[in-house]
Amino acid sequence: MNAFQRLILNRPRATFALAGWLGTATLLAGCAVGPDYRAPQADAPAQWRTAPPVSASTQPTLADGSTDLQQWWARLNDPLLDALVNEAVAGNLDVATATSRVREARAVLRQAGGALYPSLNATGGFTRSGQGSSAVTTGSTTGSTTSSTASTLGGSGPTNLFQAGFDASWEIDIFGANRRALEAARDSYDAAQWDRRTALLTLIGDVTTRYVQARGYQARLALARATATSQQETARLTRVRYTAGATSGLDAANAAGEAQSTLATIPALEASYAQTVYSLAVLTGRTPDALVERMEAPLPVPAPVLPVARGVPADTLLARPDVRAAERRYAQYTARVGQAEAARYPRVTLTGSLSTSGTQFGDLARHSSIGWSIGPSVTIPLFDAGRLKAAVDIADAQREQYLIAYRSAVLTALTDVENASVSLARETERTQSLQQSADAYGEAAKLAHARYESGSTGFLEVLTADRSLYSAQDTLIQSRVSVTTDYIALNKALGGGWDGDAGAGTTR
Repeated sequence: MNAFQRLILNRPRATFALAGWLGTATLLAGCAVGPDYRAPQADAPAQWRTAPPVSASTQPTLADGSTDLQQWWARLNDPLLDALVNEAVAGNLDVATATSRVREARAVLRQAGGALYPSLNATGGFTRSGQGSSAVTTGSTTGSTTSSTASTLGGSGPTNLFQAGFDASWEIDIFGANRRALEAARDSYDAAQWDRRTALLTLIGDVTTRYVQARGYQARLALARATATSQQETARLTRVRYTAGATSGLDAANAAGEAQSTLATIPALEASYAQTVYSLAVLTGRTPDALVERMEAPLPVPAPVLPVARGVPADTLLARPDVRAAERRYAQYTARVGQAEAARYPRVTLTGSLSTSGTQFGDLARHSSIGWSIGPSVTIPLFDAGRLKAAVDIADAQREQYLIAYRSAVLTALTDVENASVSLARETERTQSLQQSADAYGEAAKLAHARYESGSTGFLEVLTADRSLYSAQDTLIQSRVSVTTDYIALNKALGGGWDGDAGAGTTR
């Protein structure tokens, strides 16, 4: 049994007095002042206005009938895209920052929770003291003999003093200042988690969009190079015919000019492709040239399976992380109004101490002197020139601002879904028309070449048909890219995102 255990056993009255007020004080805490949080009502329509591009849905749904928005990019059926998304989630710097903020908010929450409990500190000390001595010397001389006498005055030996004890204090949260602070910290933690989900949603959308754009540039480059090669061959044959006197120099010049015009589009497409790949690499948290080799082999533009099951607008507001974060911040600043209001009321703090001292360490539990104290202290705001009332007004104004921000987030979410829906529906129709146009121009180009070779028509028809075919095919590729990017935008607008762990623990 150590010295402190013996102290407790030998001094029960002091010990139980110190513990008794802690139990009694719990009965003194009252209700929290300030407004209690009530979730704002979102003004959402019952149904979406824009109809999906086709009638039957093939998108998975959950057991409750709601739309399954998780891992939506996997339905593009591109393994490399899936791998890049996983790498971006693990390496993106914006997501890492959001994850760090979640950890910070979690620590603040623990800190706020600790304010509700008493604090207990142990103290100990050792002092060695004593009084110095002075020596007095007297002497006399007789002839050749000298004598002296020394004496010590006022001397005492050193003494030891050992001290130990406990100090405790607890602010009784009568008006709920600490509880409101805990509410605000909890809401802030929830908002940080939803912010992280927003960062993930944005990241995945950006990665997928950049990837689709890169594949689109690859397809357009392949078309431009193939068309330029064909046009160069046509120009060569035209020159041969001109040399043989079968055609005019105008046809040869037009054929060469058309080939060079198509070649001139290639450098711009190559630059756009490289910039897109560089941007994609940075999104994964690596240097711009990190994905050049992996993206080098051309692949088709990923095509989505349509339509996208959108559910009802109310489901979207529950799935959108930015809306949820805005709602949590409104709750946070509602709690801060109560925290500011509680500062205008008296504060009651209970303090207590228990101490013992002795000349020997072992005496702390046997022959020591015991001292203890316990009692409340009250702090009452009397005059502050309106500072505390102004703090309440500031908190209330901030709360109103976050309510407005929440309503704005709701409207933005609804607008994003409607805009993405109408873009996807109309672009899908446009792609179908462009496909028919490209097929028709392809047939026209074949007929024009056949008629020109048979001498039934001039080279101008060939030139016009080739130019129209190339333009239609290039526009078709761009439209397919737009369909997929509209599909991405719609899934982002619906709140679809990551359902795995990116290092921040479970999200709410």
